[in-house]
Amino acid sequence: MKLAIFGATGRTGKPLVEQALQAGYEVTALARTPSKLGISNPKLTIIQGDVLNKADVEKTVQGADTVISVLGHSKDTPRTMLTESTKYMLAAMEKFGVKRIIILTGAGVDDAHDKPKLVNHLIKGALKMISGDVLKDSVQMVEELKKSNTDWTVVRVPRLMDGPHTGKYRVGWVGINTGTQIVRPDVADFLLKQVKDTTYLRQAPMISN
Repeated sequence: MKLAIFGATGRTGKPLVEQALQAGYEVTALARTPSKLGISNPKLTIIQGDVLNKADVEKTVQGADTVISVLGHSKDTPRTMLTESTKYMLAAMEKFGVKRIIILTGAGVDDAHDKPKLVNHLIKGALKMISGDVLKDSVQMVEELKKSNTDWTVVRVPRLMDGPHTGKYRVGWVGINTGTQIVRPDVADFLLKQVKDTTYLRQAPMISN
């Protein structure tokens, strides 16, 4: 089985690629600077390009069985990067007949299952003040997924931390069975499980340690 991974050179993307290869998946990763990934494997293909270039996205998605995106904003990314790149992914998936897509986003994106507590409201308010554009882009990205005919799963996370892979985490919703942080390798673990697990098909659970 082949995975198309976007955001592979990021701090969550690297453990995702590593775990995917360890699990025996073939991986095609799109990266602006391939050398940043620092992983060499016969089952890994790195395509140099940009997520906002339609042809580059198509080249990455072609031949894949599942698309996973762990893209995140940086100082030099356009405000609508997540939404626009997701549109390209969805178009490429339709073109090549790929149905499954798994996308990572923050817990600031609301879901109907959520039952936020006071602390959740405070965090959401702070997010709007500090990174309102990123939150708006994330919300719109999820809306694009919901409009599509793909088998999507959105994985929402709280504060991302560096740390060892534990494989122990909670799955819930904002305000329900969740904490305030999670280590990146555990995020990768859960994302990979969604490739074959349809429990959260067309849903947006939140995971935390």
